Amino acid sequence: MLAYEERVLDALGDSTRRAVLNRLRGGGRSVGEIAEGMEVSRPAVSQHLKILMAARLVTVHAEGARRVYAVDTRGIELLRKWLNQFWDEALLAFKDAAELEAAKQVSGRLNERLERKTKGETRSPPK
Repeated sequence: MLAYEERVLDALGDSTRRAVLNRLRGGGRSVGEIAEGMEVSRPAVSQHLKILMAARLVTVHAEGARRVYAVDTRGIELLRKWLNQFWDEALLAFKDAAELEAAKQVSGRLNERLERKTKGETRSPPK
């Protein structure tokens, strides 16, 4: 696994950071707004935000004297692309399994026809 993906997964592995990220889904907020109603202090929220920023899941910009944090959509997109690789692999494995099963069914029907011909049967058995 690459360092970026490890950093993202580590960042999302903490329930408080997931809660912080979830609060930012509605738009940019200051540390105080994020911390409001949470069971952790503002300094703790700031530390969690640093980790989320290092993982490129959160950005920060100044609005006057306030620092406003927001979801970094570019980081989320990178994470989504990485996770899609697993989905693509799963779909390919499912396709291979389905094709193998279909080939077995076709082979089975061909074997049945061949057996009937060798026994002199001309009609297909009722379905």
